[in-house]
Amino acid sequence: MRAGGVATVSPATIVLDRNLDKEGIALNAIAIALLQFTPEVTCADDFCILLDVSASLTLFNGPLAICRRINASVKALGFTMTLGAAPTATGAWLLSRSHRKKFRPLRHRAVTMKTLTALLNHLSCTSLSATLPYAEWLSGIGACTLGDLRKLPRPGLLRRTDQHLLEELDRAYGLAPELFDWIKTPATFSARMETFDRIEHADALMFGATRLILQLIGWLVSLQQAVSIFVLHLEHERGRYAIAPTEIEIGLAESAWHEEHLIRLLQERLGRIELVAPVIAIRLEVRKVTAMLPPTMSLFPEPGGSPADLNRLLELLIARLGKSNVLTPACVDDYRPEICNTWVPATDKLSNKNESSNIVERPFWILAKPIALLMRDDRPFYGSPLKLVRGPERVEAGWWDSQTIARDYFVAQNTESSCYWIYLERTSEPHWFLHGLYA
Repeated sequence: MRAGGVATVSPATIVLDRNLDKEGIALNAIAIALLQFTPEVTCADDFCILLDVSASLTLFNGPLAICRRINASVKALGFTMTLGAAPTATGAWLLSRSHRKKFRPLRHRAVTMKTLTALLNHLSCTSLSATLPYAEWLSGIGACTLGDLRKLPRPGLLRRTDQHLLEELDRAYGLAPELFDWIKTPATFSARMETFDRIEHADALMFGATRLILQLIGWLVSLQQAVSIFVLHLEHERGRYAIAPTEIEIGLAESAWHEEHLIRLLQERLGRIELVAPVIAIRLEVRKVTAMLPPTMSLFPEPGGSPADLNRLLELLIARLGKSNVLTPACVDDYRPEICNTWVPATDKLSNKNESSNIVERPFWILAKPIALLMRDDRPFYGSPLKLVRGPERVEAGWWDSQTIARDYFVAQNTESSCYWIYLERTSEPHWFLHGLYA
């Protein structure tokens, strides 16, 4: 129907020109996302994607379960589809394009060749693209279905049509091999999507970001990789006053490839972002990946969850509270306690080189600023007179950065047996300070 006829029948209809370039981009995005189900994916004619899932049926619990997963993934990408499943790719393609007939239920799936043959025999001859040039002649001789077409003598059919028609017919029925050029997974991942309108609230970007995450999952699974760092770029309006894209970098304590976890992290970060300008496009880029780790083979689960569960919790807290608000204690190569004991983001990889069984016992809690102690009867006083029970530990350091210290550290105990870490300052007039608390 022409555009004028559409406007006459339905004046409210919005007519858009077909954009083959955007269709190709959308088809490629779907194909990349479906790589999570099988590495053998290819794009065919008539906006069709073919997947060989024969090796994935056991992993996804059978044909019905994998069909449901594929349907859900395509729907999450914002597209609708008709899925056909069969022992042959051409047969599955024909079933997906079949239409309901009167008094005949519509079936798009066949598990066995016997079922596929029965379903194909009732399809129209024009279902095969190779028969379209001969549709009028085939209808004239009474060959209306593929079953009728197969009953015709092959030599006579070959003389009146061409070899391509017979080859396509044989491939549909599994009588000829099918060869495909499977898509090759790119070495790097970067996916972009334009928004339908100017987006002024970050939460509204979640739908498009989810579509990009689904493509990322397919890319990761196909390469058997897990993502460690990925970035969401928010592109703003162009023009005289254009500004640089806003970058949202998400680093993971433990590399992951699970859709739910990555989407949740991104949702938390977008919920905390205030856009500096309207967004017209988003782009997802991967900056660091690692090899995908196999699942644990432990018979009994660890109490309190696995290390992966803890890392996922830390990542969620960081996405919600910010990297600077979720910290873990760390050790710096310095003799001065106030510098040696520091806090770093919980996702930072810490070195174990400072761990030693011979390390001097020090308190877990170090005061940010030492407290000057009173002296009573020539003894340091903090609530009660302190008794020195261990020490001294002499620390002389800092001459290299003009922060020289010279201290003698002691473990002291009060009358209630509470232990403190105190030191005697030796660089000036001797004075006692409280620097740490023992549990």
